[in-house]
Formats: sequence, C-alpha cells, structure tokens
Amino acid sequence: MDIDFSFVLVCLVAGCGVIWLLDSLLVKGGRVKAAEAFAARASNDPRLSGEQVEQETRRLLQEPLLTEYAKSFFPVLLFVLMLRSFLFEPYQVPTGSMIPTIKVGDFILVNKFAYGLRLPVVGTKILDVAEPQRGEIMVFIPPHVDQYYIKRVIGLPGDTIRYENQRLFVNGEIIPEEFVANIKVDTGIGPLDGVLNSATYNGVTHATQHIPSVNSSRGRTSWIVPPKHYFMIGDNRENSADSRVWGPVSEDNIVGKAIAVWLHKDPGLNFPTFENNAFFAQPE
Repeated sequence: MDIDFSFVLVCLVAGCGVIWLLDSLLVKGGRVKAAEAFAARASNDPRLSGEQVEQETRRLLQEPLLTEYAKSFFPVLLFVLMLRSFLFEPYQVPTGSMIPTIKVGDFILVNKFAYGLRLPVVGTKILDVAEPQRGEIMVFIPPHVDQYYIKRVIGLPGDTIRYENQRLFVNGEIIPEEFVANIKVDTGIGPLDGVLNSATYNGVTHATQHIPSVNSSRGRTSWIVPPKHYFMIGDNRENSADSRVWGPVSEDNIVGKAIAVWLHKDPGLNFPTFENNAFFAQPE
C-alpha cells in the first residue's frame, strides 16, 4: 500500500500545532498561576531554601511531555512539509517504464513549483508559474489509480498524437529517432530482442527503447489531447503503460517536473549509490 507522505505530514503538523495551541490557551495559565501562588507562599516560609523554591517553581511550570514533543517537532515538521509541498520532493521509481532514461530504483528529485504552487494533499493550484513543455519528464497522478507515475510529456492540450509501427507523430510530424544499438530488453517474463534509439524532441535528446516483436498499436493509434490535459508516454515504448492505455492526464493531477537522478538503490539488501546521478535534458 502506498503511503501519502504529504497527508501524513499535514496530520502531524496539525496535531502538533493543536496540542501546542491548546496548551497555550487552556493549560499554561494554570501552571503559571500555581507557580505564582507557590512563590507567594514560599516568600513567607523560612523553612524553604532558595534552591528548593527554584526547583519547585520549575516543576510547577514544566510542560507535559506531550506538549514538549509537540513544540519541538512542530517547526521541523512544518519546514519539511513546506519543502516537500512547494519546493522539492524525492521520488523513487518503482517500474521500468522510463528505461533507459530512468532505471528501476532511481531516486528522482521533483521540482514542485515548476508548474505552479499547489496546496498539499488536495493539489489545488494557488499560483501559476509555467506550463509543461513537450519533452519534459513529469511526475503526476494518472486517471486510473491514485499513485505517482513518471513519464515524458509528449502531447500538450489540442495536440494530435499518433503512435503506429513504433513511430511517434505529434501534429502530423514524426519524432526523429536514430538507431544506436541492438539490445536485450527485460520484459518481466524473460528478455526479448530490442533496439536502443536516440530521439530528439523539442530540443531534448534522449534514449528510447523498442521491442520490434511486440505489437505497439494497443488497439488504437491516434489521440487528440483535450484542453487542460497532457499526453504522457514512457521511453520504454513497448513496455510502458501510459496515456496510450489510460488516456491523457489532467493538469489537476500534476505533481511536478522531474529534474535529476540524485540516488540509486537496487531492490533488496543493496547499498545506495550515486553512479547514476544526472540532470535530465530540458527543452531549449
């Protein structure tokens, strides 16, 4: 089960804030009054030393343990929430749909403000910054499942997309690809003969991976991108469930722009490495 860390952080920040606020409004005053009353009594009691008075006063003013933790964690959690919600968020790629550009186990740095500032959890945009461009790599929530996906932006609102015979066309123009090498492609049920190409799209040159023996039509070859939607395709073209399967992505479901690989960890008991670190090419 996927964990919504933004929701968890919001709950933790709200919980710590409420505990701190309730203590300040309803409980702290009682502690202060008790300490003041004790100080008044102690001033007339010669049996109590100054150290005893100080210790008892500190005890009476001491916050409950829950309040201490809430006050300590609130600013830290709030900072993390603001950072993840409005600036940058790490994301680990669980599938191979973006191979060879992004490998399984890569940790991606996602720019959360590139496409506008959005409220955490609900995702409502509160400030426009820029719109997605063709060729960029975007993290989003697809229309069929409530979890993060990562693909390349291929079509903008109003574009006509065609994918036929493993060739990609945008508004009638073919996206050029050059042969790089013959490779073996892991499909999860065994390796198949594949082809590694280099594609150039909107000034972005990136690798694509094809499996010639796989039927790429998927029952449909062309789409028109609706207003306020984006057409997303994985670089692992014949081994990617994307907009060719579940349709365009609403701008309301945009999470952010993927800008770099900052860490990699293979599945299982393996140490993380930095050998895959790289920034993604951006449109000119």
